[in-house]
Amino acid sequence: MLDIKVLRENPDAARAGAIKKRLPDRAQAVDRALAIDAELRALTPKLDGMRGEQKNASKALGKLSAAEREPFLQKQKELKAEIGVLEEREKQLEADLKQQLSLVPNIPDEDVPEGKDDTENQETKRWGSVRDFGFTPKGHDEIAEAQGWLDTKRASDMAGSRNYFLFGDLALLHDAVLRFAVDLLVGRGFTAVDPPLLVRDAAMFGTGFFPGGEEQTYRAEKDELNLIGTAEVPVTSLHSGEMLAEDQLPKKYVARSMCFRREAGTYGKDQRGLYRVHQFQKVEQVIVDIADKARSIAHHHDIVKNAEDLLQACELPYRIVAVCGGDLGVPQAMKYDIETWMPSRGNYCETHSASRFYDYQARRLSLRYRPKDGGKVLFCHTLNNTVIASPRVLIPLLENHQQKDGTVRLPQVLRPYLGGREVLGRPIW
Repeated sequence: MLDIKVLRENPDAARAGAIKKRLPDRAQAVDRALAIDAELRALTPKLDGMRGEQKNASKALGKLSAAEREPFLQKQKELKAEIGVLEEREKQLEADLKQQLSLVPNIPDEDVPEGKDDTENQETKRWGSVRDFGFTPKGHDEIAEAQGWLDTKRASDMAGSRNYFLFGDLALLHDAVLRFAVDLLVGRGFTAVDPPLLVRDAAMFGTGFFPGGEEQTYRAEKDELNLIGTAEVPVTSLHSGEMLAEDQLPKKYVARSMCFRREAGTYGKDQRGLYRVHQFQKVEQVIVDIADKARSIAHHHDIVKNAEDLLQACELPYRIVAVCGGDLGVPQAMKYDIETWMPSRGNYCETHSASRFYDYQARRLSLRYRPKDGGKVLFCHTLNNTVIASPRVLIPLLENHQQKDGTVRLPQVLRPYLGGREVLGRPIW
Protein backbone atom coordinates (compact mmCIF):
# COMPACT_ATOMS: atom_id res chain seq x y z
CA MET A 1 0.00 0.00 0.00
CA LEU A 2 1.03 3.62 -0.29
CA ASP A 3 2.50 5.54 2.62
CA ILE A 4 -0.19 7.81 4.11
CA LYS A 5 2.36 10.64 3.78
CA VAL A 6 2.08 10.30 -0.01
CA LEU A 7 -1.67 10.88 0.21
CA ARG A 8 -1.26 13.82 2.59
CA GLU A 9 1.40 15.52 0.47
CA ASN A 10 0.14 14.71 -3.02
CA PRO A 11 -3.43 13.38 -3.01
CA ASP A 12 -3.92 14.48 -6.62
CA ALA A 13 -1.20 12.06 -7.79
CA ALA A 14 -2.87 9.17 -5.97
CA ARG A 15 -6.29 10.05 -7.44
CA ALA A 16 -4.81 10.49 -10.91
CA GLY A 17 -3.06 7.12 -10.61
CA ALA A 18 -6.35 5.36 -9.88
CA ILE A 19 -8.00 7.14 -12.82
CA LYS A 20 -5.12 6.21 -15.13
CA LYS A 21 -5.63 2.58 -14.11
CA ARG A 22 -9.34 2.97 -14.95
CA LEU A 23 -10.29 2.43 -11.30
CA PRO A 24 -12.43 5.48 -10.47
CA ASP A 25 -13.97 3.79 -7.42
CA ARG A 26 -10.50 3.31 -5.99
CA ALA A 27 -9.82 7.05 -6.42
CA GLN A 28 -12.56 7.70 -3.86
CA ALA A 29 -10.59 5.62 -1.34
CA VAL A 30 -7.97 8.40 -1.34
CA ASP A 31 -10.46 10.89 0.10
CA ARG A 32 -11.89 8.36 2.55
CA ALA A 33 -8.38 7.52 3.77
CA LEU A 34 -7.53 11.20 4.24
CA ALA A 35 -10.73 11.85 6.20
CA ILE A 36 -10.02 8.93 8.53
CA ASP A 37 -6.39 10.01 8.88
CA ALA A 38 -7.47 13.55 9.85
CA GLU A 39 -9.78 12.23 12.58
CA LEU A 40 -7.09 9.87 13.83
CA ARG A 41 -4.47 12.62 13.95
CA ALA A 42 -6.85 14.84 15.92
CA LEU A 43 -7.67 12.01 18.33
CA THR A 44 -4.09 10.99 19.09
CA PRO A 45 -2.97 14.16 20.97
CA LYS A 46 -6.27 14.25 22.84
CA LEU A 47 -5.75 10.68 24.01
CA ASP A 48 -2.13 11.36 24.90
CA GLY A 49 -3.21 14.31 27.03
CA MET A 50 -5.84 12.26 28.84
CA ARG A 51 -3.35 9.45 29.50
CA GLY A 52 -0.91 12.01 30.89
CA GLU A 53 -3.61 13.38 33.15
CA GLN A 54 -4.39 9.86 34.36
CA LYS A 55 -0.71 9.20 35.09
CA ASN A 56 -0.29 12.43 37.04
CA ALA A 57 -3.46 11.77 39.01
CA SER A 58 -1.99 8.65 40.60
CA LYS A 59 0.85 10.77 42.01
CA ALA A 60 -1.56 13.37 43.37
CA LEU A 61 -3.82 10.87 45.12
CA GLY A 62 -1.55 10.45 48.15
CA LYS A 63 -1.64 14.17 48.93
CA LEU A 64 -5.45 14.40 49.14
CA SER A 65 -7.50 14.41 52.30
CA ALA A 66 -10.12 11.73 52.94
CA ALA A 67 -12.88 14.17 51.95
CA GLU A 68 -11.17 15.02 48.67
CA ARG A 69 -10.45 11.46 47.65
CA GLU A 70 -13.97 10.26 46.83
CA PRO A 71 -14.82 12.95 44.22
CA PHE A 72 -11.27 12.70 42.88
CA LEU A 73 -11.55 8.92 42.42
CA GLN A 74 -14.96 9.31 40.79
CA LYS A 75 -13.47 11.76 38.33
CA GLN A 76 -10.64 9.33 37.57
CA LYS A 77 -13.14 6.54 37.02
CA GLU A 78 -14.97 8.70 34.49
CA LEU A 79 -11.67 9.63 32.83
CA LYS A 80 -10.69 5.96 32.56
CA ALA A 81 -14.03 5.13 30.94
CA GLU A 82 -13.66 8.00 28.48
CA ILE A 83 -10.13 6.89 27.59
CA GLY A 84 -11.45 3.37 27.00
CA VAL A 85 -14.09 4.66 24.59
CA LEU A 86 -11.57 6.77 22.71
CA GLU A 87 -9.06 3.90 22.54
CA GLU A 88 -11.71 1.71 20.93
CA ARG A 89 -12.39 4.52 18.48
CA GLU A 90 -8.66 4.77 17.79
CA LYS A 91 -8.44 1.03 17.03
CA GLN A 92 -11.42 1.25 14.72
CA LEU A 93 -9.98 4.25 12.89
CA GLU A 94 -6.63 2.49 12.46
CA ALA A 95 -8.39 -0.57 11.00
CA ASP A 96 -10.53 1.62 8.73
CA LEU A 97 -7.48 3.53 7.54
CA LYS A 98 -5.65 0.30 6.69
CA GLN A 99 -8.69 -0.92 4.76
CA GLN A 100 -8.96 2.27 2.72
CA LEU A 101 -5.21 2.39 2.06
CA SER A 102 -5.41 -1.20 0.80
CA LEU A 103 -7.88 -0.03 -1.84
CA VAL A 104 -5.69 2.82 -3.15
CA PRO A 105 -3.70 1.58 -6.17
CA ASN A 106 0.00 2.07 -6.56
CA ILE A 107 0.79 5.23 -8.52
CA PRO A 108 1.85 4.39 -12.09
CA ASP A 109 5.27 5.63 -13.17
CA GLU A 110 5.40 8.45 -15.68
CA ASP A 111 6.51 6.07 -18.45
CA VAL A 112 3.31 4.00 -18.15
CA PRO A 113 1.35 4.71 -21.37
CA GLU A 114 -2.19 6.02 -21.33
CA GLY A 115 -4.77 3.49 -22.49
CA LYS A 116 -7.99 1.74 -21.59
CA ASP A 117 -7.00 -1.94 -21.99
CA ASP A 118 -4.44 -4.36 -23.47
CA THR A 119 -5.26 -3.23 -27.02
CA GLU A 120 -3.53 0.07 -26.19
CA ASN A 121 -0.31 -1.34 -24.74
CA GLN A 122 2.72 0.13 -26.53
CA GLU A 123 5.30 -2.01 -28.29
CA THR A 124 8.87 -1.24 -27.23
CA LYS A 125 10.83 -4.04 -28.89
CA ARG A 126 10.50 -6.90 -31.36
CA TRP A 127 12.88 -9.84 -31.81
CA GLY A 128 13.01 -12.62 -34.38
CA SER A 129 11.23 -13.15 -37.68
CA VAL A 130 7.85 -14.72 -38.24
CA ARG A 131 8.55 -17.97 -40.04
CA ASP A 132 7.54 -18.58 -43.64
CA PHE A 133 6.68 -22.26 -43.43
CA GLY A 134 6.34 -23.17 -47.11
CA PHE A 135 3.37 -25.35 -46.11
CA THR A 136 0.10 -24.82 -44.25
CA PRO A 137 1.04 -24.91 -40.54
CA LYS A 138 -1.11 -26.69 -38.00
CA GLY A 139 -2.23 -25.47 -34.60
CA HIS A 140 -0.58 -26.86 -31.47
CA ASP A 141 -3.68 -28.81 -30.46
CA GLU A 142 -3.97 -30.46 -33.88
CA ILE A 143 -0.31 -31.49 -33.82
CA ALA A 144 -0.45 -32.69 -30.20
CA GLU A 145 -3.67 -34.66 -30.61
CA ALA A 146 -2.45 -36.31 -33.81
CA GLN A 147 0.77 -37.34 -32.04
CA GLY A 148 -1.18 -38.69 -29.06
CA TRP A 149 0.36 -36.07 -26.76
CA LEU A 150 -2.77 -34.19 -25.68
CA ASP A 151 -6.23 -35.19 -24.43
CA THR A 152 -8.60 -32.42 -23.36
CA LYS A 153 -11.81 -34.44 -23.73
CA ARG A 154 -11.06 -37.00 -21.02
CA ALA A 155 -9.63 -34.23 -18.83
CA SER A 156 -12.81 -32.19 -19.31
CA ASP A 157 -14.99 -35.20 -18.47
CA MET A 158 -12.96 -35.72 -15.31
CA ALA A 159 -12.27 -32.16 -14.15
CA GLY A 160 -14.31 -29.76 -16.28
CA SER A 161 -13.35 -27.49 -19.14
CA ARG A 162 -9.89 -25.89 -19.47
CA ASN A 163 -8.15 -29.00 -18.17
CA TYR A 164 -5.78 -31.34 -20.03
CA PHE A 165 -3.67 -34.47 -20.02
CA LEU A 166 -0.16 -34.28 -21.50
CA PHE A 167 1.47 -37.51 -22.65
CA GLY A 168 4.82 -38.75 -23.86
CA ASP A 169 7.09 -36.27 -25.59
CA LEU A 170 4.85 -33.28 -24.83
CA ALA A 171 4.92 -34.04 -21.10
CA LEU A 172 8.70 -34.32 -21.36
CA LEU A 173 8.97 -31.06 -23.32
CA HIS A 174 6.79 -29.35 -20.71
CA ASP A 175 9.23 -30.45 -18.00
CA ALA A 176 12.29 -29.65 -20.12
CA VAL A 177 11.49 -26.00 -20.71
CA LEU A 178 10.69 -25.47 -17.02
CA ARG A 179 13.97 -27.10 -15.98
CA PHE A 180 15.90 -25.02 -18.49
CA ALA A 181 14.33 -21.85 -17.06
CA VAL A 182 15.35 -22.77 -13.50
CA ASP A 183 18.87 -23.70 -14.60
CA LEU A 184 19.22 -20.41 -16.49
CA LEU A 185 18.28 -18.32 -13.44
CA VAL A 186 20.30 -20.37 -10.96
CA GLY A 187 23.27 -19.83 -13.25
CA ARG A 188 22.68 -16.09 -12.90
CA GLY A 189 22.79 -16.11 -9.12
CA PHE A 190 19.17 -16.73 -8.20
CA THR A 191 18.34 -19.07 -5.32
CA ALA A 192 15.98 -21.89 -6.25
CA VAL A 193 12.81 -22.14 -4.14
CA ASP A 194 10.11 -24.81 -3.93
CA PRO A 195 7.27 -22.82 -2.30
CA PRO A 196 3.92 -23.71 -0.67
CA LEU A 197 0.98 -23.88 -3.06
CA LEU A 198 -1.61 -23.02 -0.39
CA VAL A 199 -1.32 -19.70 1.44
CA ARG A 200 -3.29 -17.72 3.99
CA ASP A 201 -5.17 -14.56 3.14
CA ALA A 202 -2.35 -12.43 4.60
CA ALA A 203 -0.01 -13.49 1.77
CA MET A 204 -2.66 -12.74 -0.86
CA PHE A 205 -3.34 -9.35 0.74
CA GLY A 206 0.34 -8.59 1.17
CA THR A 207 1.16 -9.10 -2.50
CA GLY A 208 -1.87 -7.09 -3.63
CA PHE A 209 -4.07 -9.90 -4.96
CA PHE A 210 -6.64 -9.29 -2.21
CA PRO A 211 -8.88 -7.36 -2.19
CA GLY A 212 -9.90 -7.58 -5.84
CA GLY A 213 -8.62 -10.96 -7.00
CA GLU A 214 -10.85 -13.23 -4.95
CA GLU A 215 -12.98 -14.22 -7.91
CA GLN A 216 -9.98 -15.68 -9.77
CA THR A 217 -8.69 -17.63 -6.76
CA TYR A 218 -9.46 -21.22 -5.83
CA ARG A 219 -10.16 -21.23 -2.09
CA ALA A 220 -10.06 -24.08 0.42
CA GLU A 221 -12.75 -22.50 2.56
CA LYS A 222 -12.66 -25.08 5.36
CA ASP A 223 -8.98 -24.37 6.01
CA GLU A 224 -9.07 -20.66 5.06
CA LEU A 225 -6.30 -21.22 2.52
CA ASN A 226 -5.91 -20.19 -1.12
CA LEU A 227 -4.30 -21.98 -4.06
CA ILE A 228 -1.69 -19.69 -5.56
CA GLY A 229 -1.95 -18.29 -9.08
CA THR A 230 1.76 -17.52 -9.09
CA ALA A 231 4.81 -18.23 -6.92
CA GLU A 232 5.10 -14.45 -6.57
CA VAL A 233 2.69 -14.76 -3.63
CA PRO A 234 4.60 -17.13 -1.31
CA VAL A 235 8.08 -16.05 -2.41
CA THR A 236 7.51 -12.30 -2.03
CA SER A 237 5.87 -13.07 1.33
CA LEU A 238 8.83 -15.18 2.43
CA HIS A 239 10.33 -12.43 4.62
CA SER A 240 7.02 -10.87 5.67
CA GLY A 241 7.28 -9.22 9.08
CA GLU A 242 11.07 -9.49 9.09
CA MET A 243 13.76 -6.87 9.57
CA LEU A 244 16.54 -7.53 7.06
CA ALA A 245 19.99 -6.01 7.08
CA GLU A 246 21.03 -4.02 4.03
CA ASP A 247 23.97 -6.33 3.42
CA GLN A 248 21.50 -9.22 3.02
CA LEU A 249 20.00 -7.51 -0.02
CA PRO A 250 19.21 -8.02 -2.80
CA LYS A 251 17.41 -11.32 -2.35
CA LYS A 252 17.01 -13.06 -5.70
CA TYR A 253 14.76 -16.11 -5.88
CA VAL A 254 13.57 -18.36 -8.68
CA ALA A 255 10.62 -20.64 -7.98
CA ARG A 256 9.03 -23.38 -10.04
CA SER A 257 5.48 -24.12 -8.91
CA MET A 258 2.07 -25.32 -9.90
CA CYS A 259 -0.37 -22.44 -10.30
CA PHE A 260 -4.16 -22.32 -10.35
CA ARG A 261 -6.58 -19.80 -11.81
CA ARG A 262 -10.37 -19.95 -12.01
CA GLU A 263 -10.52 -17.91 -15.26
CA ALA A 264 -13.79 -16.41 -14.08
CA GLY A 265 -15.43 -14.23 -16.69
CA THR A 266 -13.83 -16.00 -19.67
CA TYR A 267 -16.67 -18.40 -20.54
CA GLY A 268 -16.51 -19.28 -24.23
CA LYS A 269 -13.09 -17.65 -24.68
CA ASP A 270 -9.97 -19.64 -25.68
CA GLN A 271 -11.54 -22.97 -24.76
CA ARG A 272 -9.57 -25.10 -27.25
CA GLY A 273 -6.03 -26.17 -26.62
CA LEU A 274 -3.62 -24.97 -23.97
CA TYR A 275 -3.85 -21.19 -24.07
CA ARG A 276 -6.23 -20.55 -21.16
CA VAL A 277 -6.28 -23.34 -18.57
CA HIS A 278 -7.02 -23.68 -14.86
CA GLN A 279 -3.79 -25.46 -13.86
CA PHE A 280 -0.31 -24.65 -15.11
CA GLN A 281 3.30 -24.35 -14.01
CA LYS A 282 5.43 -21.23 -13.87
CA VAL A 283 9.01 -20.40 -13.17
CA GLU A 284 8.92 -17.04 -11.40
CA GLN A 285 11.79 -14.73 -10.54
CA VAL A 286 11.38 -12.48 -7.47
CA ILE A 287 13.73 -9.76 -6.27
CA VAL A 288 13.68 -7.99 -2.90
CA ASP A 289 16.07 -5.06 -2.56
CA ILE A 290 16.69 -1.70 -0.91
CA ALA A 291 14.42 1.31 -1.40
CA ASP A 292 16.19 2.79 -4.40
CA LYS A 293 14.13 3.67 -7.46
CA ALA A 294 17.08 3.56 -9.87
CA ARG A 295 18.04 0.09 -8.65
CA SER A 296 14.46 -1.12 -9.01
CA ILE A 297 14.36 0.09 -12.60
CA ALA A 298 17.71 -1.60 -13.31
CA HIS A 299 16.43 -4.86 -11.78
CA HIS A 300 13.31 -4.56 -13.92
CA HIS A 301 15.33 -4.43 -17.11
CA ASP A 302 17.47 -7.35 -15.91
CA ILE A 303 14.54 -9.66 -15.21
CA VAL A 304 12.97 -8.83 -18.56
CA LYS A 305 16.29 -9.71 -20.22
CA ASN A 306 16.31 -13.07 -18.42
CA ALA A 307 12.97 -13.94 -20.01
CA GLU A 308 14.14 -12.60 -23.38
CA ASP A 309 17.28 -14.71 -23.26
CA LEU A 310 15.18 -17.81 -22.64
CA LEU A 311 12.90 -17.08 -25.60
CA GLN A 312 15.84 -16.31 -27.86
CA ALA A 313 17.51 -19.57 -26.83
CA CYS A 314 14.26 -21.36 -27.72
CA GLU A 315 14.26 -19.53 -31.09
CA LEU A 316 10.82 -18.01 -30.55
CA PRO A 317 9.90 -14.62 -32.07
CA TYR A 318 8.48 -12.19 -29.52
CA ARG A 319 7.73 -8.58 -28.79
CA ILE A 320 7.75 -6.51 -25.59
CA VAL A 321 4.96 -4.09 -24.72
CA ALA A 322 4.79 -1.44 -22.04
CA VAL A 323 1.49 -2.09 -20.30
CA CYS A 324 -0.88 0.89 -20.36
CA GLY A 325 -2.67 2.30 -17.33
CA GLY A 326 -5.97 0.56 -18.02
CA ASP A 327 -4.27 -2.86 -18.20
CA LEU A 328 -2.03 -2.29 -15.18
CA GLY A 329 -2.91 -4.08 -11.95
CA VAL A 330 -3.59 -2.42 -8.62
CA PRO A 331 -0.13 -3.02 -7.05
CA GLN A 332 2.14 -2.41 -10.07
CA ALA A 333 3.95 0.85 -10.71
CA MET A 334 5.15 -0.37 -14.13
CA LYS A 335 4.81 -3.60 -16.08
CA TYR A 336 6.17 -5.05 -19.30
CA ASP A 337 4.48 -7.95 -21.04
CA ILE A 338 6.36 -10.24 -23.39
CA GLU A 339 4.19 -11.65 -26.18
CA THR A 340 5.37 -14.62 -28.21
CA TRP A 341 4.36 -15.28 -31.82
CA MET A 342 1.71 -18.00 -32.11
CA PRO A 343 1.03 -18.93 -35.75
CA SER A 344 -2.39 -20.50 -35.12
CA ARG A 345 -3.58 -17.26 -33.51
CA GLY A 346 -1.87 -15.10 -36.12
CA ASN A 347 -0.58 -12.78 -33.43
CA TYR A 348 1.85 -12.14 -30.62
CA CYS A 349 0.20 -13.39 -27.40
CA GLU A 350 1.17 -12.85 -23.78
CA THR A 351 3.52 -15.42 -22.29
CA HIS A 352 5.38 -13.34 -19.66
CA SER A 353 4.86 -10.30 -17.46
CA ALA A 354 7.44 -8.34 -15.47
CA SER A 355 6.43 -5.89 -12.74
CA ARG A 356 7.99 -3.43 -10.34
CA PHE A 357 6.17 -2.31 -7.21
CA TYR A 358 8.66 -0.16 -5.24
CA ASP A 359 7.53 -0.44 -1.57
CA TYR A 360 3.81 -1.07 -2.26
CA GLN A 361 3.91 -4.80 -1.49
CA ALA A 362 6.53 -4.44 1.24
CA ARG A 363 4.36 -2.06 3.25
CA ARG A 364 1.50 -4.54 3.18
CA LEU A 365 3.89 -7.36 4.16
CA SER A 366 5.84 -5.33 6.75
CA LEU A 367 8.98 -6.26 4.83
CA ARG A 368 11.71 -3.91 6.05
CA TYR A 369 15.46 -3.48 6.23
CA ARG A 370 17.91 -1.56 8.37
CA PRO A 371 20.33 0.58 6.31
CA LYS A 372 24.02 -0.07 6.95
CA ASP A 373 24.61 3.61 7.76
CA GLY A 374 22.33 3.26 10.78
CA GLY A 375 19.59 5.44 9.35
CA LYS A 376 15.88 4.92 9.87
CA VAL A 377 14.30 1.59 9.00
CA LEU A 378 12.92 1.48 5.44
CA PHE A 379 10.54 -0.72 3.49
CA CYS A 380 12.07 -2.90 0.79
CA HIS A 381 11.36 -2.71 -2.94
CA THR A 382 10.02 -5.80 -4.73
CA LEU A 383 9.88 -7.00 -8.34
CA ASN A 384 8.87 -10.16 -10.16
CA ASN A 385 8.77 -11.65 -13.63
CA THR A 386 7.65 -14.87 -15.23
CA VAL A 387 10.66 -16.67 -16.67
CA ILE A 388 8.38 -19.21 -18.35
CA ALA A 389 4.79 -20.43 -18.03
CA SER A 390 3.76 -23.84 -19.28
CA PRO A 391 1.75 -25.30 -20.92
CA ARG A 392 1.15 -21.94 -22.67
CA VAL A 393 4.74 -21.81 -23.93
CA LEU A 394 4.17 -25.21 -25.58
CA ILE A 395 1.93 -23.44 -28.09
CA PRO A 396 4.73 -21.40 -29.74
CA LEU A 397 7.24 -24.22 -29.28
CA LEU A 398 5.10 -26.72 -31.21
CA GLU A 399 3.77 -24.28 -33.77
CA ASN A 400 6.95 -22.37 -34.63
CA HIS A 401 9.13 -25.51 -34.77
CA GLN A 402 6.72 -27.86 -36.50
CA GLN A 403 7.86 -29.61 -39.65
CA LYS A 404 5.80 -30.53 -42.69
CA ASP A 405 5.48 -34.19 -41.66
CA GLY A 406 4.07 -33.32 -38.20
CA THR A 407 7.25 -33.78 -36.22
CA VAL A 408 8.66 -30.96 -34.10
CA ARG A 409 12.26 -29.75 -34.24
CA LEU A 410 13.82 -29.16 -30.83
CA PRO A 411 15.83 -25.99 -30.17
CA GLN A 412 19.44 -26.80 -29.30
CA VAL A 413 19.15 -25.66 -25.65
CA LEU A 414 16.35 -28.13 -24.90
CA ARG A 415 17.98 -31.20 -26.43
CA PRO A 416 20.06 -32.13 -23.35
CA TYR A 417 16.83 -32.36 -21.33
CA LEU A 418 15.33 -34.79 -23.85
CA GLY A 419 18.14 -37.29 -24.23
CA GLY A 420 19.91 -35.37 -26.99
CA ARG A 421 17.08 -35.80 -29.46
CA GLU A 422 16.75 -33.23 -32.23
CA VAL A 423 13.15 -34.03 -33.22
CA LEU A 424 10.04 -35.00 -31.28
CA GLY A 425 7.24 -37.18 -32.59
CA ARG A 426 6.78 -39.38 -35.62
CA PRO A 427 5.90 -38.44 -39.19
CA ILE A 428 2.09 -38.31 -39.36
CA TRP A 429 1.30 -36.29 -42.50
